[in-house]
Formats: sequence, structure tokens, C-alpha cells
Amino acid sequence: MMSRSFQRLALAGALASAGLVLATGPAEAGSKPAKTVPVRLLSLNDFHGHLEPPTGSSGRLVDEHGATVEAGGAAYLATHMKQLSDKNTIKVAQGDLIGATPLISAAFHDEPSVEFLGKIGVTTSAVGNHEFDEGYDELKRIMNGGCHPVDGCSPAGQWKGAKYDYIGANVILKRKNENSAEREALAELGKNNAAIRNLLRQQGVPALPPFSVRWMNGVPVGFIGLVTKTTPNIVTAAGIKDLEFTDEVKAANAASKVLRLVGVKAQVVLVHEGDQVAPNSSPDACSAQPGAGHRIATQVDAEIDMILSGHSHQAYLCTVTDPKGGKRLYSQGGSFGRVITKVDFQVNTRTRDVVRSSVVADNQVVTRTVTPDPEISAFVQTWKDRVSTVANKPIGKITADITNTASPSGESPLGNLIADGQLAAAKNGGNAQIALMNPGGVRAGLTYASSPAGEGDGVVTYGEAFTVQPFNNLLQVVTLTGAQLKTVLEQQFPGGPNNQAFTKILQPSSNLTYSYSTGAPWGSKISDLKIDGVAVTDTQTIRVAANNFLVGGGDAFAAFTQGTDVWSGPLDIDAFAAYFAANPVIEPPVPNHITVKP
Repeated sequence: MMSRSFQRLALAGALASAGLVLATGPAEAGSKPAKTVPVRLLSLNDFHGHLEPPTGSSGRLVDEHGATVEAGGAAYLATHMKQLSDKNTIKVAQGDLIGATPLISAAFHDEPSVEFLGKIGVTTSAVGNHEFDEGYDELKRIMNGGCHPVDGCSPAGQWKGAKYDYIGANVILKRKNENSAEREALAELGKNNAAIRNLLRQQGVPALPPFSVRWMNGVPVGFIGLVTKTTPNIVTAAGIKDLEFTDEVKAANAASKVLRLVGVKAQVVLVHEGDQVAPNSSPDACSAQPGAGHRIATQVDAEIDMILSGHSHQAYLCTVTDPKGGKRLYSQGGSFGRVITKVDFQVNTRTRDVVRSSVVADNQVVTRTVTPDPEISAFVQTWKDRVSTVANKPIGKITADITNTASPSGESPLGNLIADGQLAAAKNGGNAQIALMNPGGVRAGLTYASSPAGEGDGVVTYGEAFTVQPFNNLLQVVTLTGAQLKTVLEQQFPGGPNNQAFTKILQPSSNLTYSYSTGAPWGSKISDLKIDGVAVTDTQTIRVAANNFLVGGGDAFAAFTQGTDVWSGPLDIDAFAAYFAANPVIEPPVPNHITVKP
């Protein structure tokens, strides 16, 4: 039987969507002045399941006046959405709505977050890399419904599926995984138009609908979904083994051509890729520093009218130049539900295209000065109550804050602590000798002060520990030679064949020490490599503990995949909790295991 996603693709999601035909509309005849109709887009990106107001720096934002304000929280977000919505509104998103989420969402495989987003009216979202954290099959379950295959149904009962569409034009099934039903869907899409058929054949069999069409005021608006092509480097390999992530620009251009062939001229790219900004920039400033997002925004087909982005967790509003010299919007709305990007524009009813001179965009900060939406407040409280028994359970104590702030060498106290915990958990069974932790997996610090739950100063709860490590990665151990370990450490830096985009210092267990030279060429940066004070030789074998994300080559650490004799142990969060149980009172580690040389 054809999957629900491919039914959508073959029917509502593409050519048959709302009766699309190969025409530009009924208003082409005559010489009357062009009539336009209004459309408003409200967009979100990188929500990451923050149903409760995010805390610390994650809950603050510099507004358009330069003031730092508290922002975010589902109930406040719902209120702002209602205030900004009118009869001309379409609500969309740019991915990472789920994955790397707080326990209130993650404990239930993010069903609460997806339900919330449906409640506030999101209609379409690009997939982000974190939508694949639990694998492609789990993403399909989130989209289509059904209880989790291992944990069963949540307290809310059988999951009914997302109320919004997930789209991803550059997410393709590997050839060996194509099935006949999916090929039939593609054939149906292109049976009346050879150009469409050829375009689809060139792209391959989509794993997700590549685009979605929404009608507003009598005109169709097409949304093309894209996710960063680096996704295989930043999610667990096993979960996406059946997928390919193709170039974003090529996939967008192919989808744009299909949309044009069926009369959809107003086109918006929703892309989970973006750029960094200068510190403390206004969310309405064009402070984006050209990078991967800018490449996509400037290179996708000139027929595409605007690019709404995500992934980098920044807020910016830019105007960029398309390949034909036209101007178009390129924007992003921060993260964690702290910003709503509002875009108003007019569509010409004769040509069905966006009047680009009419585009007005504003990044609206989701302040907490408004009245929280009562329905959503009750919804969040229900899930908070359901998870509270687990979240508020004490697992240990700390004597002071343990931060994930990097020292000059790149290691952090919390990164060192997590690595020590993984080493302890992997010694028995895995025979681990050292451990390495990816810095991007350390999502928050541990604070000494008591949380509002009242557990007391210095007490660490399971919920707080989970916030630090929300990915549910598996702890593994592999055997590397000394030379391979050195290569792993070289791969922390740009310039090598692994295409590391920027320096990523792995967090070492306390028994691993080494030096790196900032001025040395790639391949010669690492020196003085020692384990328990003993120099490492190129030929010796070393049992290295790390999460399965790193072992699978994540974050461009390709040398990890050369490891042999893989041993799998507990989940990373369970290893962390067990370390607290074995060491009831923990002092902040000193991040002094790496020495930086010129």
C-alpha cells in the first residue's frame, strides 16, 4: 500500500493540490489594471520542544531597541500568534521543531510539541536535521500517527499524527530502497506532463513530499522544503541509512520548476540552513555573515520569491540578489520560540506571482509581557504534571555551577564531567580506556541554585541532567590505533579532508591529555598525546568511548568510523545519572587537559 506521505505527494501535496491545472489563472484576459490580494506568513524555526519558557541565555533575546528581554514559552507564543494572525495568514516553519528537546517533550517522543504546533495552526514545515534524531521511521510515525514501537502510547493515548505537513525536496531514498508504490506515485505525478516526469526522474524518489501548496485569497502559494545537506554528518547514521541528502540549490530549483509547470508562481523556500550574525544584533537587522544559508538564498532559482531559513539559531532580516538580479527576502527567526517572523506581501491575481516590491518583513520578539494563552497554559501544565515524577527526581549534588562554557583550549568543565561519566560507564563490558564527548551534545550547564521545583541548592535532578544531554544517544566503545586517535583529534580543526567547517574541540575524559598548535598545518597540530600520563604510540590499540553519533562519524569526525570491535552500552543520559549515583557530591572539574601552543 502507498504510504500516507506519498499519497499526499501524489494528491493534495502536489499536482492535485486543490485542483491545480497547467494555467496561470482566470484573470489573464483584458487590459484592466492588475489586481492584487494580500498574504501574511508567520514563521518559526528551531523550536526544539520548548513548551515551557526557556531559561538562562536560551530564554533571553536582544530586541529591535537593543534591550535584552525574556522571550519564549508556548503559552506566550500562542498569544503572539493570535495577535499577529488575520484572515490572510499562513503559518509555516523551517525545521528542528522537535529533537534536542527538554524532558517535557522528549519523554514522550516529542508528541506534545507536535500537537502544540498543530494547535497554533502551523500548516507546513521543512524538516530539520533534528527531525531525524530518532531516525526516518520515527519521523514517519510522527507525521502519520501510531504509538511508539518500543515505548507504546503516551498518556494521551494513540498518536494521531502531525496536523501539519513535513516537506523536504532534497531528502531522497537511496536507489536500493525505492519501492513500486513510490514509483507509481511519481508516475502519477508526471503522467500528464513529460517535463514534470523528467524532473522527478532526475531527482530520484523523494522520501518526503518536496513541497506543499496553500491557497490564500484565491491564489496558490508554494512552499519548498529543504534541510541542510550536512545532515548525515550531524545525526546518527543508522537512522538515515536509507536516505540521501542532496544539494539544496539543485533540489529547490527542480521543485520550483514543477510548481511553475502547474501554475504556482508565488514560491517560498523553507530551508533548514542559515548563517551566523554579529553579537547582540537587532533581530530586524541584516547582520547575517554570508555562509551556507546565504549561498542557498542567492543561488536558488530567480522564480523563488523569498527564503525563510533556520538551523543557525539566529535572527536576521536581509535582502539578497537572485540569479537574475532581482531582490528577495532572506530571513531567520532565532530559536526556541522566541521570535515569529511576520512577512506581508501582495500577489498579483493575473500572474499569480508575488509583487516583490510589496514584501515587508518583521521579526517579532515573543515577549512574556502578554497574557499567556489559557488553553495552551493548561496543555503545557498537563504534560508537565505527567513528566514531573521523573523530572524532579534528585540524582546527585554539585558544589557550584558546572558550566558548558569553553575554556581557551575549547574544553569545558561540564564536557569533562560528561566524558568522565562515559568512561566510568564503559569500563566494565566495553573495556574503555578514554572517552570523548562532542561539544554540540552538551546543551546546557548545571546550576547550583535550586530550580522552581524546589529541590534545593546544589541538587541535580534527572530533568536538569536530561536538559544537558537530551539526545538519548547510545554509549559505545570502539578500538582505534594511536594513529587513528590522533587523526580524530586532527579532525577537530578545519583544513583537512573531512571538511570540518570550524573548530570543534572534543571534550576529553580527565585521563587524556595532549597539546595542539594553532599555527601548525592540518595533520601536524596534535602533539604530546598521553593516556594516564603515558605517551601514546601510533601502533598501540586504544578502547575509546563515545556516543553513537560520534562513532558513526558525526560532526565530520570520519576517523571514528575506522574503529573496530564496537561495544554498545547504556544511553548517554543513563551513564550521566549513574556517575552522579557513584559520586554523590561533585565539584566542577578543571578544564586543563588540553594545552594550546602557537
